[in-house]
Amino acid sequence: MTTPASHIATEDESAAQVAPSRHIAGLIAIMTALRTPGSGCPWDLEQDFASIAPYTIEEAYEVADAIERGDLLDLRDELGDLLLQVVFHARMAQEQGAFAFPDVVEAITTKLIRRHPHVFGAARDLDPEQVKALWGEIKQAEKAERHAAREAAGLPPEPASGLLSNVPHALPALTRAVKLQAKASTVGFDWNDARLVLAKLREELGEIEEALDAADQKAVADEVGDLLFAVANLARHVKVDPEDALRGTNAKFERRFAFIERSLAARGRALADADLAEMDALWNAAKGEERR
Repeated sequence: MTTPASHIATEDESAAQVAPSRHIAGLIAIMTALRTPGSGCPWDLEQDFASIAPYTIEEAYEVADAIERGDLLDLRDELGDLLLQVVFHARMAQEQGAFAFPDVVEAITTKLIRRHPHVFGAARDLDPEQVKALWGEIKQAEKAERHAAREAAGLPPEPASGLLSNVPHALPALTRAVKLQAKASTVGFDWNDARLVLAKLREELGEIEEALDAADQKAVADEVGDLLFAVANLARHVKVDPEDALRGTNAKFERRFAFIERSLAARGRALADADLAEMDALWNAAKGEERR
């Protein structure tokens, strides 16, 4: 059931409540003020779900980055930025009469309670396999409920679902590749040895070379995509998160390139003054520094 705006704050109430706060009501009041026509922020007022979605994804990455760096002070701030995204989307939905922030909270608390009957209900003392089986049953029941709710609201049914249809399209490409492969693996569509994936990588490299020889840019793009998909598959087989691995390599590249810049600067030179051979030698020196 949609929560009326009066259940959160009226426009007058929001103006009076705009102040730093430790409570979610304060954040909701600020968002209400920002989205109030005439007195709100012009930028915030012109946003919609589609324009805000990229920021939502970016904020989630910044949360992950703070965790990876072990920076809890930064994590606090980034979690706040991510929470703002939830409040922003909820406010826009409320303006359309669809739902409001309390409905979002109710939906997730209901789901958590329903999915954990071994914690909040009578299904106690289950082993991990029983919990997993129960989880599957609950998700099937939720799917039926969602279908009934869409029907009651006069919405079209969700598209027919295949095995891979519920892997979100908005995921980072490498992450989505791993999830697609893992889903296919559940029905036996998979290699049983990481070395077979290595053979596939070599095959894809050969096909890229053929596309380059043919000067076929579309084929090059297709084959590079196939290569990246195979790399994600290899990562899955050796139990490495490809996103984490690539983030680590990105950080390593930044460190080593910064070493090149510092080394050249110490000699009174800029990057533009060095040729590739000199930069490559400094790159190797940076690698040597890391091994010490």
